[in-house]
Amino acid sequence: QVQFVESGGGLVQPGGSLSVSCAASGCTFSATAMSWYRQAPGKEREGVAAIDRTGGRVGYANPVKGRFTISRANGKNTVYLQMKGLKPEDTAVYYCNRQFVLATWGQGTQVTVSS
Repeated sequence: QVQFVESGGGLVQPGGSLSVSCAASGCTFSATAMSWYRQAPGKEREGVAAIDRTGGRVGYANPVKGRFTISRANGKNTVYLQMKGLKPEDTAVYYCNRQFVLATWGQGTQVTVSS
């Protein structure tokens, strides 16, 4: 059974930085393209970043382009999201999942951007 455990969220001031992590189990992680998603209160979940199985290709949604960086460590079955220049509109619960065939969602990690 595929499982994801997200961690690293918290409260940060506008303009600040934060990194979140996601540990995966139950899948061949090194063969799986991964994505970060987020869901803000009252909004649908949206994809924000994606990375191929080797880490050689990445992509970002327009609202986070130039501010967020996705990376992965296949030896640790972990995918990361570094966030800089955070804005109040980045406030959301952040989740990871497979990019192409979604598995059961983890609990996510809350990121709150507020002064």
